[in-house]
Amino acid sequence: MSEINVTPLVDVMLVLLIIFMITAPVLAHKIKVDLPQPNVNTPPPTNPPDPIHLKIDQSGAFYWNDTPVDELGLKAQLAVIAQQSNQPEIQIAAADGVAYQYVASVLADAKSYNLAKIGFAEGN
Repeated sequence: MSEINVTPLVDVMLVLLIIFMITAPVLAHKIKVDLPQPNVNTPPPTNPPDPIHLKIDQSGAFYWNDTPVDELGLKAQLAVIAQQSNQPEIQIAAADGVAYQYVASVLADAKSYNLAKIGFAEGN
């Protein structure tokens, strides 16, 4: 036999044609999505304030933008930030071997002042 049997090829092509005919109308359906529209009365957003860099060193000492602060000073700084309408992000950079209790206390203090913009940076 020197001829190629094309019957299986035709069968596969017919099955693919039927599958595409069934799925094509499904792909053509439009979905209506109600997206929020910008309010023309509100001013454009301002630039966010510079982030606060809070460093926790190996011994558990706190540095607020490279200025050493104790735990009470840290709470006072967090209270000041909590009063601002446009709160800056606090980026916590803990040293590699620092005890977790220091980081946890900072997070608990930030939560007690309802601060939401908290990030983690690479510690030194």
